[in-house]
Amino acid sequence: MDIEVRIRGLMMDPASNMPIVVLKDIASEAVMPIWVGIPEANAIAVEIEKMPPPRPMTHDLSRNLIQHLNARLERVVITEIKDETFYAVLWLRQGEDTLAVDARPSDAIALALRADCPIYVEEHVMQTAKLNTAGPPEGPTAEQLRTWLEGLNDEDMGRYKM
Repeated sequence: MDIEVRIRGLMMDPASNMPIVVLKDIASEAVMPIWVGIPEANAIAVEIEKMPPPRPMTHDLSRNLIQHLNARLERVVITEIKDETFYAVLWLRQGEDTLAVDARPSDAIALALRADCPIYVEEHVMQTAKLNTAGPPEGPTAEQLRTWLEGLNDEDMGRYKM
């Protein structure tokens, strides 16, 4: 079963100074962090803030290619977590055909924002990520991190709150 999520916020991990995308289950208070690279976080932030770039960014190009091929992005699904790495699939529709395309979750999220499509997490991934939230080495325990993320308020999330 897939769980629909929204971006709760985009923030910097205080221990590693790496960006975190915080996804929140729309039906509960459960949250799931995904550590992403700085360029990917910037691509997500640009779209959250609705700051149009002077030229298309990579995710804008991807959205434009999908549209020009008479297809549409129906949804993205974070499908797996393996060795602390998340995996995602883009679900595209072109006419009667459905296409599944492998993607990094950060790229899938950035594209979903641009295509205005829902983001899902497979239930087993959400459960695993909630229980085994792995921050950077030598960081807080999984339980400490989960409690901290669930307790964040809008001010804690910074200017990227959704």
